[in-house]
Amino acid sequence: MEFSHTPVLLHEAVEALKIRPDGVYVDGTSGGAGHSREIASRLQGGRLIALDKDPEAIETIKERLQGLPATVVQSDFRFIPEVLDELGIARVDGILLDLGVSSHQLDTAGRGFSYIQDAPLDMRMSAQGFSAYDLVNTWEEAEIARILWEYGEEKFSRRIAQSIVSARARAPVGSTLELAQLVKDSIPAPARRTGGNPAKRTFQAIRIAVNDELGSLRECLERSFERLAVGGRFAIITFHSLEDRMVKQKFAQLAKGCTCPPDCPVCICGKKPRGRLTPRKPVLPGEEELRENKRSHSARLRVIERIDE
Repeated sequence: MEFSHTPVLLHEAVEALKIRPDGVYVDGTSGGAGHSREIASRLQGGRLIALDKDPEAIETIKERLQGLPATVVQSDFRFIPEVLDELGIARVDGILLDLGVSSHQLDTAGRGFSYIQDAPLDMRMSAQGFSAYDLVNTWEEAEIARILWEYGEEKFSRRIAQSIVSARARAPVGSTLELAQLVKDSIPAPARRTGGNPAKRTFQAIRIAVNDELGSLRECLERSFERLAVGGRFAIITFHSLEDRMVKQKFAQLAKGCTCPPDCPVCICGKKPRGRLTPRKPVLPGEEELRENKRSHSARLRVIERIDE
């Protein structure tokens, strides 16, 4: 099965990396290879390391990058340093992350990501390990409510969690449409008439928890910046406020340097900026992309360039 995905902010993200023909770059979420192919096509003497943890993506990535200077690795982007160590690469000139769920994962009913197509509850990007079925049928009610509130910003998180626990006491909640109906029935009718499909926020929250998406991002932010060469750039496309906040705060910390209290007359910590925001504000999709790709609407691109050794 071909892995399809329409890359968001394709031109903006690749331009932000300032590709050098002889440089070494990492696409940590290669997916349908849209960004990867554009990066690799600009290399002459350079190299692209294309990662994805979804096994269905790997063969497609290999096919689409065939003949280009690229190495394809099945791995979570949280392990970028380990992948580079295995390949004998000390520093790279750019890293790109395109976060969130791919078009292929959403559109393939059997993957269990969609709330409008019936399928077994799954939502595993890696197709292995802990699944949405496990979460929905084993987690405590309070923990389910917590992730729905924190990851989905769902106002009716407690009511939905209570409905899930009540339903699974009779029989396991096993399908996407069954879960979607439980969510719909838990939300008051007036609230269901606004904001799109009422299950959207719940499915988003469960997907984030199942794949530990925020944990992967946090670990990558802490560790992968260290593998950039001076002048190298780290570009991240986010689709969720929690992701964007994490990236914004980490990049701001790296660009600020000094951690002395605001009322301290002179710097005593000695910390200097390690990066420079390029640009300072996030890059958003243009009007044409917003019209042509509805999944680009919440996208934000943030970029930082390493300036220290």
